[in-house]
Amino acid sequence: MSQLNNSLSIPANQSNPKKTVSFAVLFIIIAAAGLWYVKWFPYYNKAILAATTHSIGSSILGDKANLQGVSWSGAWAYAVIYFTAVWKAAILGILLGSLLQVLLPANWLLKVLGKTSFGSTAIAGLAAIPGMMCTCCAAPMAVGLRKKNVSVGASLAFWLGNPTINPATLIFMTFVLSWKFTLLRLIFGIILTFGVSFLANRFAPNVKSADIDKMIEKVEIEVSGSFITRWIKSIGSMILYIVPAYVLSILLMGAIKVWLFPHIGEDAANSLITVIGFAITGMLFVIPTAAEIPIIQTFMSFGLGGGPAAALLITLPSISLPSLIIVARSFPKRVLFFTAGSVVVLGILSGIVGMFIL
Repeated sequence: MSQLNNSLSIPANQSNPKKTVSFAVLFIIIAAAGLWYVKWFPYYNKAILAATTHSIGSSILGDKANLQGVSWSGAWAYAVIYFTAVWKAAILGILLGSLLQVLLPANWLLKVLGKTSFGSTAIAGLAAIPGMMCTCCAAPMAVGLRKKNVSVGASLAFWLGNPTINPATLIFMTFVLSWKFTLLRLIFGIILTFGVSFLANRFAPNVKSADIDKMIEKVEIEVSGSFITRWIKSIGSMILYIVPAYVLSILLMGAIKVWLFPHIGEDAANSLITVIGFAITGMLFVIPTAAEIPIIQTFMSFGLGGGPAAALLITLPSISLPSLIIVARSFPKRVLFFTAGSVVVLGILSGIVGMFIL
């Protein structure tokens, strides 16, 4: 067993570059295999479904009857539906979030993503595109990046980019809703992923290039343990912290969904006050990947206007109360308040545009 631990240990001083590269390649292979199984292949089939039927399924919120009355049975029913949809991606998110802490060299991440420059933010945002995770499933990876001292802007861009500029969701949206929804989502998603994330660096402690160099030097001289030991510690701490808060917050969202999505009368179906209300609601509520599409489709069949629908288009997938709870220890509180506020503001702006073009 000691020989196994020694063979799997990763020297922090990077004295064995071949081993360093091999562990990085291993992470890429695991990530690609997991994403192919959980995301890429299923979404290929779903894209065909969207193109042929102009639907990707029913709304996770159900019909009007499911949005009446607060009960814990309703909370449990929503939690079951939600976790049935996301459990594979949630496991993959926790797995990748823990593995990137032990397989990817810290000095590599610091050099590329440790700076507060727009370049680091842009690279992280672009790296999020193949992930296509929902906000809660991407959150453990953002936590892992922050534990490796990746900058606030880069970590946020990766977290926000997964759900908001998800190419599969954009394809589904075009077939099911319309190209106007897709264009709105893409424009505001880019602003959120790259613009808001970059600006969020201003709400975090300033990290200069000299500080990055010192962190790299510290990493290079620190003695690390074996891969197995560090990975068990990493994934164990993630599970202990993330899973209980995640489950409880999902139950809470399921219980209060009737308050978050009240019945809207015909007069308020496309009003500014409804846009604002739904922007806030969408920021708080939690959904699986692409679930905003059937939700919007169903609500509009009830008579909801284009403005509130466009607000939900941005705010529903971007973040949620559960995902904010998951990353709460990894980002400064000011950064999270700024991010949540920015999501609401962009949702309102999208809703205002949607009032006129949708």
